[in-house]
Amino acid sequence: MNNLPNKIEELIKVISSLPGIGPKSAERIALYILSMSDSKVQKLVETIQNTKKDVHLCPICFNLTDKEICDICANPARDHSVICVVEEVRDLFAIEKSGYYNGVYHVLHGSIDPMNHISPEDLKIKELVERVAKGNIKEVIIATNPNFNGDITALYIKKLLKPYRIKITRIATGLPKGTEIDFADSVTLSMAIKERKEI
Repeated sequence: MNNLPNKIEELIKVISSLPGIGPKSAERIALYILSMSDSKVQKLVETIQNTKKDVHLCPICFNLTDKEICDICANPARDHSVICVVEEVRDLFAIEKSGYYNGVYHVLHGSIDPMNHISPEDLKIKELVERVAKGNIKEVIIATNPNFNGDITALYIKKLLKPYRIKITRIATGLPKGTEIDFADSVTLSMAIKERKEI
């Protein structure tokens, strides 16, 4: 980023700090923003600010919502006796796009990661156990990523839920080791849910 004004370099740096955006993409986005009219830039800024202000975590499943509870938890047509546990909201979105799953969710907001000092207490695991303890849950599908952190998180959750005598399953076929759920295609994800195995 040679010969660019400091302010533009600063904008590129901020944009490139977003996940999935490299320096080249950040530069293109920054230059595009600078070419936008003032009214369009203002609209973009206001939309980001309003979304940040109005969107919060669903108090039941910890999905993102702009309502009291999210649309999935509020939907009586969903199977509320089956909970699919995911690491991040983006994983929930990916599974929803597959169109196969009709239960409800629980978003952990991460996975157990000893290397980065993320413990079970940093996640929404206690809240999951509380949901199961209330009864009316037949199955918990653990859909954490099939990698080291996802696996230890799944085993930890299984251990905590075992006393409740419910079916505990883990997503299976079609997800190679190390794959992140939000990168998998809809067909692969629907198969992973369908072919889940009891653990």
